[in-house]
Amino acid sequence: MTGRAAFVWDDRLRAYDFGPGHPLAPVRQQLTYRLVRDFHLLDSPNVDVLDPVEAADVADILRVHSPDFVDAVKLASHDLWSADPSRGLGTEDVPAFPGMHDASLHVAGATMAAAAAVASGSYVHGINISGGLHHSHRGAASGFCVYNDIAVAIAWLLDQGFSRIAYVDVDVHHGDGVQNIFWSDPRVLTVSLHESGRTLFPGTGFPDEVGGRGAEGSAVNVALPAGTADDKWLRAFEAVVPDVLEAFEPQIIFSQHGCDSHADDPLAHLALSIDGQRRSYERVHELAHELTDGRWIAVGGGGYEWVDVVPRAWTHLTAIATGSPIAPESAIPEAFAGFVSQTMGRPAPGRMTDGRVPSLDPWDGRINPSDVYDRAIKATRRAVYPHLGIADDLHGM
Repeated sequence: MTGRAAFVWDDRLRAYDFGPGHPLAPVRQQLTYRLVRDFHLLDSPNVDVLDPVEAADVADILRVHSPDFVDAVKLASHDLWSADPSRGLGTEDVPAFPGMHDASLHVAGATMAAAAAVASGSYVHGINISGGLHHSHRGAASGFCVYNDIAVAIAWLLDQGFSRIAYVDVDVHHGDGVQNIFWSDPRVLTVSLHESGRTLFPGTGFPDEVGGRGAEGSAVNVALPAGTADDKWLRAFEAVVPDVLEAFEPQIIFSQHGCDSHADDPLAHLALSIDGQRRSYERVHELAHELTDGRWIAVGGGGYEWVDVVPRAWTHLTAIATGSPIAPESAIPEAFAGFVSQTMGRPAPGRMTDGRVPSLDPWDGRINPSDVYDRAIKATRRAVYPHLGIADDLHGM
């Protein structure tokens, strides 16, 4: 169950680099690309590597960002001392760096290339592991994100005539930037499963955030408590995501796959395994084939355990999208293990699994009122289902 896939890669994307010590280091993508190559996922005749890719034009960025903000990014790229914290620039999260404007344009262009590949009809799936900068807002950078490549690509798709785009965000952090940019646009459904804003940046993404006037029901938020592990996370996904996607009837599914929901991630507090994350990728893929004739654009995102988590997670994502899924028990290729030892000075993980077998049972509508996870599911369904015309068949309340 797949089709032709386009994998976007360009070594110049490593220029999006906030410098030594910053969590969002380009080595995450470089290690992933190496592992993808060592599993020969890009050698299939059904896969094309789009390399190099063009940077986005400023006109593309201005579809979603304000001119004043773009001017501020340009200025800070040439004069670091001019970085404006009121625009989210020059902060600990988004320090200014030389060439920041051009590097950010290149990330947006790469995600646009994945979107254009799918929009053209030549490819069913488009993958850009270097994308996923979902926190930047119309007028400000935020959370390691300068230009919102996801919103730029979605806005481009809308301009090509698509009128129903579903965005699914499984990063541990709420996809606030994408939600806010399309807050009042009923053509875009934003769905985010994340650690609750009560315990994690950006402090948003609560169930009552359902979209602006005229677009009620276009924002769907499942806020999960710290400590949520595979089975509870997947239960929440299954309790909400298939229903809202089916009701929305999307033409394209666009998904962000930040893997900072992993138990080993240093910046958050969920407890998923590689195996649970892999299952979420399978489900998004399945839903694309069920609802959009397979049209699926997938990007990376957060993920700050650079060696043990990010490469394995996004290699599984790429494997699923390219029609060559990797068995979880598969051994890490020796070439990759040697590369990690040489470049990172530490051992690579041994296998493509954390040894978990997550369950994903069909949603049965039963809610346990004493279960904090079920209460989160209930809150989301009660807030958004009426706006989407979905019957809320909860039992056990």
